[in-house]
Formats: sequence, C-alpha cells, structure tokens
Amino acid sequence: MSRFFIVLGIVYLIGAFYGFQAFRTLVKNPYLQIGYALVFVAVLVNVYVQFNHFDRSQGMSHAMGVSVGLFLAFMALGFCTGIFMLIEDIVRFFGWIFGKLFQSDTVSAEGFPSRRRFMSQVALGVAAVPFLSLLYGMYKGKYDFQVIKHTLEFDDLPDAFDGYKITQISDIHSGSFDNKEKIEYVVGLINEQGSDILLFTGDLVNNVAAEMHPWKDTFSKLSAKDGKYSVLGNHDYGDYAEWPSEEAKKANLDELKQIQKDMGFDLILNDSRFLEKDGERLALVGVENWGEGGFKKAGDLEKAIQNIDSNDFKILMSHDPSHWQYQVIDHPYHYHLTLSGHTHGMQFGVEIPGWLKWSPAKYRYKYWAGVYEKAGQFINVNRGLGFIGYPGRVGIWPEVTVIELKKKPKGVVS
Repeated sequence: MSRFFIVLGIVYLIGAFYGFQAFRTLVKNPYLQIGYALVFVAVLVNVYVQFNHFDRSQGMSHAMGVSVGLFLAFMALGFCTGIFMLIEDIVRFFGWIFGKLFQSDTVSAEGFPSRRRFMSQVALGVAAVPFLSLLYGMYKGKYDFQVIKHTLEFDDLPDAFDGYKITQISDIHSGSFDNKEKIEYVVGLINEQGSDILLFTGDLVNNVAAEMHPWKDTFSKLSAKDGKYSVLGNHDYGDYAEWPSEEAKKANLDELKQIQKDMGFDLILNDSRFLEKDGERLALVGVENWGEGGFKKAGDLEKAIQNIDSNDFKILMSHDPSHWQYQVIDHPYHYHLTLSGHTHGMQFGVEIPGWLKWSPAKYRYKYWAGVYEKAGQFINVNRGLGFIGYPGRVGIWPEVTVIELKKKPKGVVS
C-alpha cells in the first residue's frame, strides 16, 4: 500500500510541478504562485493522512472519500496541464537547437526560448475541464439519478406477462452516502415507476453491514406489487475489511442478510423463485457473486436451477456481468434476461444516446453498461445507484432501470 502510494505521489508531484509552469507564466504574483503550490501539497498530504489512518474494519469514511476525490481532481489538473507544458518544452528545445545550428549568431545568442503565454492559457483551459468535472461529480453528479427505460421483446414470453415491468437497482454502497434527502428522493423515484417487481442485484454496502444502519428505514419504504428480491454482490461478503476472526466475518454477513430481510427483500442465494400469473409463470434465478479476475466465485448456477425447467422463461440475477460472459451465454439452459451491476461504468465516461458510449470500464469489462444481446439472450448491466472510491460520478450517472417485457408479435423475425 505504502509503495503504491509513493509511486502515485511521485506521479502527482511531477504533474503538479509541470502544470505549475503554466500557472507561473500567467500569474506573476509570487504569493498566488505559492498559494497554488501549497494547495497541491495540502491535497497530497491530506490523502496520505487519510490512508495512513484507514481502518479496514470500518471501511472508507466520508472524509477519506472526499480526500480521494480531491486528489484525483488535482492530479487531473496537474497532469493535463503538464502534458501541454511538456510538449511546449520539447518544441522549445528543438527550436533552440535548430537556432544554434542553422540561424545567425544574433538569433542563436538570444538563449533558450521563453514560454508562450498562449500555450499556458490553452493548457489551463483544457485541464480545467476534467478538474471541474470531477469536482462537479463530487458535488452533484453522484446524486444525479437517471431513470433508464428499456422494452425487450421475446418470442416465448408467457402471455400473462406481456407488459410486465421490472425495476432494477444495483450497487447501493450505502457506506458512501452522505445526504439523507437525496436518498429519500431516489427511494420515492423508484416507487414512482410503479413496476410489478423490484430486483436488487447486489452490493448493499462497501465493507460492513453496519453501514446500512442509517439507511435501513429509508430503503424499507421501497415497494413493488409482486415483491422485492435481491442477490449478494462482491462487497457484501466483507472480504475487503479486516476481521478479528472468521466468526466475526460470518456474523457480519449474517447481519447483512437479516437487514435485507428486515427491509422486505427476499434474498436469493443460489436458488430460484417462481412468479405466477393467470396460470403461467416466470422463473426468477438468483446466484451469489461470481466474478472473473480474482473476485469471489460463490455463484453456483447448477444449484440455483435445480427446481426449474429448461422450458421456463428465466430471469437471472447475477451481480457481475463476467458471469454472463463466461458461464451463462453458452449454458445448456436459455436465460432470457440476466440482470447485473458491479461495473458502475467506472463512474466516469461520456454517453450521448445514439452517438457515443465510452468509459474506461470498457477496457476491463466487455459488457459494462446498458443492454446487450447475444445468442437470443439479453443482459442489462445497471450503472449502479451509489458510488465507491471516487465519491462522485461524471457522465455515468446513478441509474434506476425499468425494463418492460413484451411478447413479440407473431410473424416478426428475431
């Protein structure tokens, strides 16, 4: 941890130093220059202090989250500005060399070219975009809840479920919340959708069950006509906290399960349920977390489907979309719709519907946000309701998904 921080700190300081050149070119007041430099140093010292006093048994505190956010914002400012300054230095250096070799003695004697004010203005102007965006994401973006609606058609959807509406939420990460009014608002927003069923696809907390204590009553107000169902996410198991014993870790998980029950959720752990309507049924399958690349693999799909038939219309809840990619798509059973979360869309990206959809998450996850279809099977990867690590969201906003199931008209080819 300390070694990683040292490397990151060195990168931060290099970017800050180079970026400072632009500020110094534009602002000649020495006191403002000193103040600019001290802010960068203070941000670095603050994040170091927070990490140095980090209690893994309690998880990330609000103060630590803010320090991480400020660190990332100022790192982006210094790094982006520094790139322009570096490019300018390269141009200045080769210009100076060229002058020494090929220009007149008068020109070459003028010395190393000074920085151009225009380039410093451009550098700071461009760097201000990610800097201000990250600050905005911390202040407002993290609670800029979006309702995203999809209509999915299926040939074999039971007639009784034509028009059936599902609300999916995921990745609550209650330990990061700091605004009760905003959380009460989104709970009301979820209920306003009037869906038939509410499905929560994991990560109720960051590390420990106690994080949910202040929010338990609020989330208990969630409602849906046909009930509320949930699965566990990787953060729910307490794997990222330190425990005095395995018994303490198990007790934490048992408490988290009880909290879900107390809030009215039916927690499905490698099992299934049937939703029945007018003599027809849907199979709702829930697995524990199954993640690729070092994440917990407690999900057991074979165990979960023991009580369902291959011909049932199946909705699968699986926290990590890697599970769909590696085990579900090619499974002998046909899983009509899988609901996942986990990626958060990395809480940063650019989405312009119909034009552009990008996030660094795409380099880690093949299926990272929204609806995908393969082999006649759909997955929706929810962008998450909460946040963790960076205490904000930029471009990838917190999401409430509403999915309407429709019977495909006869004669329509898939």
